Order: sequence, then structure tokens, then C-alpha cells
Amino acid sequence: MESSDAARGFAALAQHARLDLVRLLAGKGPSGMAAGDLAGAMGMPPSTLSFHLNALANAGLVQSARQGRQVFYSVRFAGLRALFGYLTETCCGGRPELCLDLPVAPAFNVLFLCTRNSGRSLIAQAILEQVGKGRFHAYSAGSHPAAAPMPEVIDRLRALGHDTDRLHCKSWDVFAGPDAPRMDFVIALCDTLEGQRCPEVGANVLTASWPLPDPAKVDGTPAERAIFIDELYGMVRRRLEIFVNLPHASLDRLALKQRLDALGPDLRSPGDR
Repeated sequence: MESSDAARGFAALAQHARLDLVRLLAGKGPSGMAAGDLAGAMGMPPSTLSFHLNALANAGLVQSARQGRQVFYSVRFAGLRALFGYLTETCCGGRPELCLDLPVAPAFNVLFLCTRNSGRSLIAQAILEQVGKGRFHAYSAGSHPAAAPMPEVIDRLRALGHDTDRLHCKSWDVFAGPDAPRMDFVIALCDTLEGQRCPEVGANVLTASWPLPDPAKVDGTPAERAIFIDELYGMVRRRLEIFVNLPHASLDRLALKQRLDALGPDLRSPGDR
């Protein structure tokens, strides 16, 4: 970052309303907030809000994306990290990790849905907790949850080194209450092509559909079912490894939505089919 860019960034933040704006938007993650909701939360007229948002956007600290008739604003975390990194990049002879912690991107909450929450969504939850490396918190639920997870799925996850203690079948209703964690992403793994219907979610949550085959519907010998679960595990892991490496901080809502959707059916290899 050039010194002129850093000066512009700090100048944009040198006003209490803009600091409050950035803190509020940072708490919303990549989903951000609609302009009208943001004006209400800040208690300021739309014209004043627009003035402050333009100043932050010109400094590379806030970004916007249109969704239907609404414009959503979110923090550009890459800009914030670059701004504060500028102050510390020369610490300890160019090794700032020796003397302080640099700002890091916030963690995102991701909810995986399928009908029974006994196979696909549990696999996704376990994988994301591992590959997300603390930047993503994974949850799962079902529209009609089973009494217990599929034993074959739990056994295979354990064999692959995953922690399965948190994996259990639960209803979507668990995440609908006021005390539930706020989700940034909701990814449906149910096969909508077969008429499966997943619960509706709020407008501020980024959603995607990755229809994958249901292991509970697969017949065959134990060996054949084990092979299928391994293939399913591979399908989910490939998608999530791409997902966690997307440039979440620099993509606007529309671009991020497009990238999420591209990880659905279009990612399937001949082996997936």
C-alpha cells in the first residue's frame, strides 16, 4: 500500500459515525446490510449515510452490491487489513509477527441443510470444521431430521480423523430462534431435482444449492455402500476446499453468490454422476 492510500484510508475513518458504520458492517460479515436497514440502525438520514458510505468506499474500506431493488453494503476486509498492515509491516525489521498480532478476517458461520441431517450435511460440517482452520464455523440441520446419524458416515469420518462429537441430527428450527447463531452462509445439499424442499432463509444470508445424492437411499453390500460414502466425501471436500479459499473479503455479494452456485452441479466430475 502506498502512503497516499493509507492516508486516505485513515482520513476516511477519522470520524465517529464512519467508525460506527465500519464496526456495524464488520459484524455482518460478507452478507452486509441493505441501505435502508443500515440507515435505521445508524439513526441517520439516507443522504448523510450515503455521504459517509461514499467516503469509506472511495478509501477502499466498504463495498456495495445490488440485489434486486436493494443495495447491500459490506466491509471490504482486504482493505482494512492492508490499511492496518501498513502501520506494522516494518515492525521488528520487517517481521511484525514477532512483536504483535495483525488484524485477521472475521470467522463466518455456515449452515448445511439436507432432509434428514444424517449423512451429507454431517459430512460437510465435519469437513468444514477441519479445512476452515478457525475462519469458518460449521453447523448442520435437517427439515425432517433422523433419530440418529448414519453409523457408516460417523465411522468413516472418524477413520478419516474428524471429530464427530458434535455431529447429531437436529431440526432447522434450532437455528430459527432469536438466540441462535447468525448465519452468513446457508448451503442446501438436498437434491432439489427430486422434489426435496429446504427451509426458507433471510434475505441477508448468502445461499447456495449443491444437490448431492443421499447415502440413505443407496442400496448394496456394505463394501459398495462404503465406496459410495467415500465418493460422497470426496464430492463435498472438493467443493469446500474451493469455498474456503475464495477471496471472501474482496468479492461483492453478487460475485460471491455466483461463485457459490458454481460449486453446485457444474462442479460434478464423471465420477460424481
